[in-house]
Amino acid sequence: MPIKGQHDYHKSTRLKKSVLIISLVLLLFISIMAAVVLGAASISFKSVLDALLSPLPFLANLFKGIDTPDIQRGIIISLRLPRVVQAAVVGASLAVAGAVFQGLFRNPMADPYVLGVSSGAALGAVLAMLTGGALFFAGFTAVPLFAFAGGILTITLVYYISRVGKAVPVMTLLLAGIAVSAFLSALVSLLTYFSGEKLHQVVFWMMGGVGGATWSRITAMLPYVIVGFACIYHYAGELNVLLLGEETARHLGVDTERVKKILLAAASLLVAAAVSTSGIIGFVGLVVPHFIRLAIGPDHRILLPASALLGASLLIIADTVARNIIAPAELPVGIITAMVGAPMFIYLLKKRKKLRYFNSSSS
Repeated sequence: MPIKGQHDYHKSTRLKKSVLIISLVLLLFISIMAAVVLGAASISFKSVLDALLSPLPFLANLFKGIDTPDIQRGIIISLRLPRVVQAAVVGASLAVAGAVFQGLFRNPMADPYVLGVSSGAALGAVLAMLTGGALFFAGFTAVPLFAFAGGILTITLVYYISRVGKAVPVMTLLLAGIAVSAFLSALVSLLTYFSGEKLHQVVFWMMGGVGGATWSRITAMLPYVIVGFACIYHYAGELNVLLLGEETARHLGVDTERVKKILLAAASLLVAAAVSTSGIIGFVGLVVPHFIRLAIGPDHRILLPASALLGASLLIIADTVARNIIAPAELPVGIITAMVGAPMFIYLLKKRKKLRYFNSSSS
């Protein structure tokens, strides 16, 4: 009898996870279509499908009766779709990085910026804006290139500061990240104070947004994102074991220091790529993994892809609201994510507290 009950439990859990993933895929599809349709220029749903799917040979016949004007086709392919794709990639990157840091630190309050990557990226971006450099390399112009380099250099500095012999204690890493982040934030504030006529550009970048999305920028960041995702998912099982504690993980055969290095490097790569192209966008990497963990548990083999899907959808929706709520002007998307994310996170914290209370009462 217990074996049958255990089998039914596992079957129910698998079904729950499958339903969640399917629901998140549908949400992502709906978010993408809504983001491409909605905007200052009125474009029908059929025209969007025509522009996106008619180039495919086996679907061309389905759209023969739809005559989409070239100007609308250009808006869809060259303006709205790159913005949607970049929002999806950035949202997924921040959500997955947040899940990794929360797992490594065993702390649901950890976010993608906990080790100072955002501060380093911000310092690099502000330096690029103030010097007015015209550097262009590997698809990046000066601002995203300097921001990416700043983020990577920051996590490298934090790692070496927190290193004790061959080991990197998690708590020391966290404290080093906080200290370095505070120092770099002070430098950013100092440069912002002296930014003069470029103050608006600096502040707008710091608020986050995907308004300057282009296909070249997306293709430039994709290799870093793909490598980061692949490394993280490959070590999803080891990340599950690390939740039991580093000493337990070592007894179970996990090379904890090696796994931590790889996960830190991969997650920081995702954050640096996201911040370099979109500025600092808060709460996505904090709220999304927290919500998924409450919904289906801490198994990173499902938590990571589910977080990626929800993070992509959330940022697409936030960006759609940001560019339509006061059209033809637009708000920085970071304002929308903060206004929605903060109350949502407070709700999730209260829900988590209630769940713990009932679990402790029943035991």
